[in-house]
Amino acid sequence: MTVRLIPYLVMDGNAKEAIQFYEKALDAQILFSQSFGEMPENPEFPLPPEAKDRISHATIKVGETEVMLSDTFAGQPHQIGTQVTICISTNDAEKSKKFFEALTEDGQVGMPLQETFFSPAYGIVTDKFGVTFQIFTEGRH
Repeated sequence: MTVRLIPYLVMDGNAKEAIQFYEKALDAQILFSQSFGEMPENPEFPLPPEAKDRISHATIKVGETEVMLSDTFAGQPHQIGTQVTICISTNDAEKSKKFFEALTEDGQVGMPLQETFFSPAYGIVTDKFGVTFQIFTEGRH
């Protein structure tokens, strides 16, 4: 089992610009980048045109450290000061569940831990200290 803590930057429609900036300023290498428009379509939640070019998820590498980025979904609130979260990444769904449940104590669930198209167990929780964690499980789903 592996566990990593990864800084996660949440942008307000300018993630592409930020990625390009970090490429130049920090010699960052783009490991992955996907827009909302490149994600599988969900007929229950049609994608508005203004969301298609926003980044749904990207990973860059700066030196030995990975940094993840995404844009907020079009229309979601974005507040300076909440754009940095910590992504806890593991390849063990039971460990993800343990972390998620522990962090919910006196905290607030932003997205319940659940299977998604990109992870067998993913959720968002803000702990009692106001730190937001994304719990991401690597592997098949």
